[in-house]
Amino acid sequence: MLRSLLLAAAGSDRLGRLAGSAPLGRNAVRKFVAGRDADEALRTGRTLADDGLAITFDHLAAETRSAEQAVAVRDEYRALLGKLKGAGLAPAAEVSVKLSALGQRLDEKLAYEHAQAVCAAAAEAGTTVTLDAEDHTLTDSTLEILADLRKDHPGTGAVLQAYLRRTEGDCRELATSGSRVRLCKGAYAEPESVAFQSPLDIDKSYVRCLNILMSGEGYPMIATHDPRLIAIAEDRARWFDRTADEYEFQLLYGVRTEEQARLAAGGNVVRVYLPYGEQWYGYLMRRLAERPRNAAVLGRGLVGR
Repeated sequence: MLRSLLLAAAGSDRLGRLAGSAPLGRNAVRKFVAGRDADEALRTGRTLADDGLAITFDHLAAETRSAEQAVAVRDEYRALLGKLKGAGLAPAAEVSVKLSALGQRLDEKLAYEHAQAVCAAAAEAGTTVTLDAEDHTLTDSTLEILADLRKDHPGTGAVLQAYLRRTEGDCRELATSGSRVRLCKGAYAEPESVAFQSPLDIDKSYVRCLNILMSGEGYPMIATHDPRLIAIAEDRARWFDRTADEYEFQLLYGVRTEEQARLAAGGNVVRVYLPYGEQWYGYLMRRLAERPRNAAVLGRGLVGR
């Protein structure tokens, strides 16, 4: 029930404004969000890279409702990539991009053109882009744009959500040579007709999808904080004779930092998902829905404890 409440809260503009006005809330947000702007995020990214961790930067933008907003997001990512190159962070870092922030709901062609520009900037910087997953209504469009982007930028990554009933099929389609695929559980409120609802069914789907990706020729990116799923992924990597550079683990900034260190110390590639920006509310609510126990951390921050 808590997960459903958090997902509902994620879509509430009123609650977002209320949370943003709480002065003590920032103390809690800093645990999960790297900063207000790219420069703050880069400083955090440098610390992570010095600790032997890889990074994927995510600019948290407001819902894009105009072509002008889409251009602003595109330009933010191009500037970020230029700063990554200048700071020498590109070898350890990539960027994660939501196509909806680039105008996908307005005009798919527009979103593709903006994504192409971001991918070109990433190539110039010496790194890559991963297209974030969103709610199921955008999945077909996202995968179509991904296929077009990969014609010029084959390293562009995909994100698949295990709670969607379609995802096993998508894994089979994308488990090909050179294909980077991030597998996560899923963080949007979806109807039962398209998504598994119970935690057990979602976990079972995750393992089935993981087996497909690990047995394929692509590069699986295992995005989960669940200790059981991490252990299963480690086992599957051994079973399918994957070397440490043939897959990676991905965890969120501020979540299970000890596990990040443990995995990295074991020789695994560990990439930290590092969000930054003013529009943190919806992101944070979805992350708490994935791992409700973190709600206690936010609560303590909001009351100043």
